[in-house]
Amino acid sequence: MADPTIAVIGAGPAGIRATEALAQHRLPVIVIDEAPKGGGQIYRQPPDAFRRSPSLRYGFEANKARALHTTIERLASAIDYRPSTLAWNVWDRQLDTLRAGKTEKVPFDFLVIATGATDRVLPVPGWTLPGVYTLGGAQIALKYQGCAIGHHTVFLGTGPLLYLVAYQYAKAGATVKAVLDVNAAAAKRRALPALAWSPSMLAKGLYYRAWLGAHGVVVEDGVTPIVIHGNGGVSELTYRRAGVETTLRCDAIGLGFGLKAETQLADLAGCRFRFDRESRQWLPERNADGESTISGVYVAGDGAGIGGADAAELWGERVGLAIAARCGRPRDTTRIATIDRQLARLAHLREGLERAFPFPSQHVSTIRADTILCRCESIRIGDAMAAIRVFDVIEMNRMKAVTRVGMGRCQGRMCSAAAAELLATESRQDVAAVGRLRAQPPVKPIPLPWSSPR
Repeated sequence: MADPTIAVIGAGPAGIRATEALAQHRLPVIVIDEAPKGGGQIYRQPPDAFRRSPSLRYGFEANKARALHTTIERLASAIDYRPSTLAWNVWDRQLDTLRAGKTEKVPFDFLVIATGATDRVLPVPGWTLPGVYTLGGAQIALKYQGCAIGHHTVFLGTGPLLYLVAYQYAKAGATVKAVLDVNAAAAKRRALPALAWSPSMLAKGLYYRAWLGAHGVVVEDGVTPIVIHGNGGVSELTYRRAGVETTLRCDAIGLGFGLKAETQLADLAGCRFRFDRESRQWLPERNADGESTISGVYVAGDGAGIGGADAAELWGERVGLAIAARCGRPRDTTRIATIDRQLARLAHLREGLERAFPFPSQHVSTIRADTILCRCESIRIGDAMAAIRVFDVIEMNRMKAVTRVGMGRCQGRMCSAAAAELLATESRQDVAAVGRLRAQPPVKPIPLPWSSPR
C-alpha cells in the first residue's frame, strides 16, 4: 500500500518540526510556505546578501533560529518543499495554492495546518496614518532588512512582544522614545507565580524591561492612548496615565495588543471552533494528538492557540509523531509523554502571560466615534454603532453584511477583534455570544485569471 499524501502548511517552528518527525519515519511530505525561506515570522530569514549576524537578529533565540534554519535546509532535498507559495483555500481534501502567478491543486490524505499568528490590533484615533505599524511589522522590518520604522519611535499596546520589539530596536541603535503598556503593573505582579513556571522566560522578560529603563527609554504601565496626530504622517502621540495627559513627539509608532491565531484555513477545512476566554478568541478544537474535529486535519503551533515558539516546536513534533503512527509507524510513546509534560509546563506559562497582559477589551467602548474601525472599507466606529442599533445586529456575520466590516483585503484580520468587542458592548451580550467571522476563500488576495483581448 502506498504511503498517504501529507501536506504541511507553514515552515515556521511548528511546521518544520512536524516535517522533521514525518521525514524521520520516511514519509513523503509536501511543505507549503508563503516565505521564500523557512523559519516563520519569529525566525524570519533575511535576503541572501544580508550581513547582520543571527545574534543581532534573534538575540537570545539565535541558537534556536539557527537550529530550525539548518533543519529545513537539510530536509529540503528529501521533501517536496514549496516556498513562496500561498495556500489560499482548503476544500474536499485538497488545497488551492498559488506560486509565481500559477495556481495548483494539492490533494492530501493528512494535513498539518501550522499557519502561526498575526498581530491583534485595536483602533486608536490616527492609527491609519503613515508611520503606524503593527509590532510584528516593525519587527519584520528590523529582522528582514535591518530597517527601523522611524527615527524616533514609540511602542504602544501590551504583551511580551511590546517589550521584545522595543528592546530589539534600542539594541540595534534606533531611538525609542517610549514603551507604553495599556495594562497596569499590578496585573503583571499578580501573574508572577504562573510566569515562574518558566524561570528562563520570566528572566528574559524582566531583563528586557530593566535594560530599556537602564538605557533611558521611558517605560510606563496603565496608559490610555488618546490620539495619534499627524499631517501626512505621524508627528505625535497623546496618552493619559493616572489622570495626566502627555504628548510625545515621534515619527513612527509600533502598535499591538498581543497576537491572534491565524485560523482561516482551519475554518475552511471544516474544523469546529471553541471560544477561549483567557485569550478572548475563537480557536480550532483539537485532541491530545493535535487532530482537529475533521479526521486527518491537524493544527499545530500558534494557529491553534498562542503558545510561543517553544510550544510550537513541541506541538509540531507531537503532530508529526501522531500522523506517523496513523500511517503504520511505531508510536513513540516515550517521546510523546516527554513532549506532553513540556507542553503542560508551557501551558502554565501561557496562562500567566494572559493574566499579565490581558486583552484590553474595555478600550473599544472609549474610542471616539470618528475613529476608523475597519481600515480596508473605511468604516468608522460611529457608523458601525449606528448600524448595529438600526438593524438590531447581534451576530458578527450579520454585522459584516450590514456594515462591510471584515469584507476588505485583510478579511477581518485587523478589525475583527475590535468589531466583536464593539458588537458585544452595543448589543449587551458576552463577546462569545456574537460569534466569529466565517472565513472565505481566498484567505489572502490573489490575482484573477486574465488574458489580453484579441
